Amino acid sequence: MSAPLPGRPALCSTICRDLNEPMPGTAAEAAGWVVVEQPGPWGAKVATQSHLDAEFGARIDARCKKADLRFGTIRSPGKHADAVPRSHQVYVASTAPGRCWMLGGCVDDPLRLSALDLDAIARGDLAAVRASLPELSPVAQPVLLVCTNGKRDECCAILGRPLVAGLSARVPGRVWESSHLSGHRFSPTAAVLPAGTLHGQLTVESAVAVLDAADRGETVVETLRGRSTWTKRGQVAEIAVRNLTGEVVLDALSVVTEELDTVTVAHTDGRTWQVQVTSDPADPPRPESCGKEPFAMSILRAGTVVPGGPR
Repeated sequence: MSAPLPGRPALCSTICRDLNEPMPGTAAEAAGWVVVEQPGPWGAKVATQSHLDAEFGARIDARCKKADLRFGTIRSPGKHADAVPRSHQVYVASTAPGRCWMLGGCVDDPLRLSALDLDAIARGDLAAVRASLPELSPVAQPVLLVCTNGKRDECCAILGRPLVAGLSARVPGRVWESSHLSGHRFSPTAAVLPAGTLHGQLTVESAVAVLDAADRGETVVETLRGRSTWTKRGQVAEIAVRNLTGEVVLDALSVVTEELDTVTVAHTDGRTWQVQVTSDPADPPRPESCGKEPFAMSILRAGTVVPGGPR
């Protein structure tokens, strides 16, 4: 394991890499995403610890959680004005295969997001969402959100900000600093919208590859933590099938059922697979994030993958 600096423990991301902790099954779970541009400092909980109106932030965050959506904030790469009057970029995404789309646009005040039909986002009803907030229109190109929220975990600032800086010249206008995305021990982490795929331990080159794949309607399995559409067990199973078959098309696979010990993954061509998914305590124990005590967290793993034939 890498030696920590004198007087301080190793970063959680360093421990994670040294222990070769598996990434599948560590993505956030959400049927859709709502993110809004908010410059200035972010606290650990950006909904109430940023220049967003705290009451509004708490309300929209709670409403999004109730609707199975992920709420977050974004900032443009590099230096930016702290709290001057400005418009705010918004992205709204539905992640489910067959109903995967993204809307984008600018609002003068984040309070306009109160008008969003959040349940329509969750069920992938594009027309209803557009009607609820006409400022938004379809966005064709995927975007990459890189977590840089150092107040949540220092790994995200130490590793995420250099990644954003490196990407901003390569993919201008398509990468944003993001608030907490989960799994900071896999920093640098990023989410691709609209698909809702989360990736970890990225470099500039691998992140560019992820965006290039997204443009083709594909994903990069090597860095994939999971698609937020699925439960964590479903994420493990889907990635296991991708590893077995070499399938990279994003919407080719769906998680169709979950049993006590197995998860069924289906292909659009009719094939199915039964994937054994187990949960084991981490050995050795490790911290979930920087500054926390090590513990035997649960780690999901894929076991036997059994082809089930056509549905």
